[in-house]
Amino acid sequence: MKRVLKILASILGGFLVLIVGFLIYFNSTYPKVDPPLNDKVEITPARLERGEYLANHVAVCIDCHSTRDWSKFSGPITSGTFGKGGDVFNENIGLPGTIYAKNITPAALSNWSDGELIRAITCGVSKDGSAFFPIMPYNSYTHLTKEDLYSIVAYVRSLAPIKNDVPASELNFPLNLIVKTMPLKSYNPSPEPDRNNLVQYGEYLVKIGGCFDCHTPSDKGEYFMDKAFAGSAEFIFPGGIVRSANLTPDIATGIGNWTKEQFIARFKIYDLDSNSVTSTSMNDFNTPMPWTMYAGMTPEDLGAVFTYLHSLKPNRNAVAKWSPHK
Repeated sequence: MKRVLKILASILGGFLVLIVGFLIYFNSTYPKVDPPLNDKVEITPARLERGEYLANHVAVCIDCHSTRDWSKFSGPITSGTFGKGGDVFNENIGLPGTIYAKNITPAALSNWSDGELIRAITCGVSKDGSAFFPIMPYNSYTHLTKEDLYSIVAYVRSLAPIKNDVPASELNFPLNLIVKTMPLKSYNPSPEPDRNNLVQYGEYLVKIGGCFDCHTPSDKGEYFMDKAFAGSAEFIFPGGIVRSANLTPDIATGIGNWTKEQFIARFKIYDLDSNSVTSTSMNDFNTPMPWTMYAGMTPEDLGAVFTYLHSLKPNRNAVAKWSPHK
């Protein structure tokens, strides 16, 4: 009997050694990303203007990294919180753990190099080499042109510093290991799109705006590509489940009957002071779609987005946009 126990102990010990060895190897190997670039971003008035536009109205970086007022429709940004971080994404909304949006004001990033910030935005790796969960849409931001990326970096550097110590995110096992394999190895800038080619330019805006992410259903991080842009991705609110709209040009269930003017107007009705946004309750219909931010896009850019979306293959997918909890 003692011999059997010794054998079992040896097997268990060997197994533990293998596990420890694997974890040491895995954690020292992943994420597999290139070192941060040595680039230094020159801050110019043109970059500050472009970066403010992109970060607030197209890529909407400021959305998750600020405090949203959920007593109002679409959760407009609360004044004085731009970039302070702290927004929480957890199991209450269907995520595998608790994720905190980082403080991206100079109060938190003063010791980051521009290269480290570029790598974080486009590859999904923090200054210390830890991986971001891809609710941080680096898979979208990696499509930024070099100049647009530099403009966002310049703008983030210009934010008012806000002292706000954000807790570390915690993912459930085994995702806390899997997430280390997700970051992108390197950033390869997209070429400047031809703004006269509205389909090409609209595709660029859709990519960096993350439209695909929210308007394509998924399961455990795997997107259903047969329903790309066809809506029905679910978002859990206290009062019920909200589903994204079908953005394909299907006449019956998408935007096939919409004109460009109607599409632009749908956004522009929210281009107003946040104090004028309709009040609502989190237990009633609301939406994660940051209408008041996207509403700041220029009519020309919104028109390009519409042109690109209308170039997609129609996808018949009727969406029930709101299902109250029973």
